[in-house]
Amino acid sequence: MKLSEFDFDLPERLIATRPASPRSSARLLVAEGDAITDAHVFDLPDWLRPGDRLVLNDTKVIPARLTGTRTRRGTAGESAARIEATLLEPRADGTWTALVKPLKKVRDGEVIRFSDELEAVVEARADGQGHLRFNLSGEDFDAALNAAGAMPLPPYIAARRPADARDKTDYQTIWARRQGAVAAPTASLHFDEALMAALSARGVAFTHVTLHVGAGTFLPVKVEDVTTHRMHGEWGEVTEQAAAEIAATKKAGGRIVPVGTTALRLIETAARSGTIEPFRGVTDIFIYPGFAFRVTDALMTNFHLPKSTLMMLVSALMGTERIRRIYAHAVDREYRFFSYGDASLLIPPTQATFRA
Repeated sequence: MKLSEFDFDLPERLIATRPASPRSSARLLVAEGDAITDAHVFDLPDWLRPGDRLVLNDTKVIPARLTGTRTRRGTAGESAARIEATLLEPRADGTWTALVKPLKKVRDGEVIRFSDELEAVVEARADGQGHLRFNLSGEDFDAALNAAGAMPLPPYIAARRPADARDKTDYQTIWARRQGAVAAPTASLHFDEALMAALSARGVAFTHVTLHVGAGTFLPVKVEDVTTHRMHGEWGEVTEQAAAEIAATKKAGGRIVPVGTTALRLIETAARSGTIEPFRGVTDIFIYPGFAFRVTDALMTNFHLPKSTLMMLVSALMGTERIRRIYAHAVDREYRFFSYGDASLLIPPTQATFRA
């Protein structure tokens, strides 16, 4: 299975740098089997039936991008350097791994000051990353980080504009609850309170799970034989209640529709035994064509990068040729792509006849 099979031409003008407003006014491409329909996210209740269940990732994105100053005293006097740090994940020893730029400008033991309240000691440097120990912890750290940090926008947005105050709302789901992600579960960004009310009125149920999305979600696939690619690990949890809700919906004949590839990867990890079970830990599940889905019946997701693992995932769900047609349609109709872009509802042929 070659990487080139998941490539496509994408005009740069279709890469969204701001989300639709209101959220549910974004466009929605519905692929139901071989049929493709152009709709909007606020039409989602029309494509679901009573008894279906949406699985929602309740991770909360932290404002992980920090800008600070390293001050150094030497024989020639005092020198300062501007340092950028993007937090990746906390370590068991209380430090954070971070992408530090420029890493060559810092030494072990030096302090980077990010604000009057927040600073960090560089405890180690390895594999192009720094290990930072902050001067605050718990709620004090959260408050200082929220004040000093910016949202860690994906590289393809950050290259076009800096993060600003709007992103602290735009790049967060309305049900975000558990802090720990450095990237948003972006399909969920299309939901607002009006849409949630309409889905509830339709008889659609909701289950919350947690997958803390890491920066590795943006890493490119560098091997030509995609089956040899190794996925990054991300921490997630499917509670006993969540597993029971999903199992009950399956038993009753309702469809399980994860909102976003993060929720899908997590519930499929929790169902590796064949049935959904509680799960808590790190998943590095890699889904590509040939994967046997255990609980997922359909998927709501944004439009993904060429040659990405997420293109492989949607190809596994819908079939490679069908996804090529779907993406060709999206480009032709000028859907907006990537994190702040439009959405798709992918219903495989085996589920297409289930629509009410």
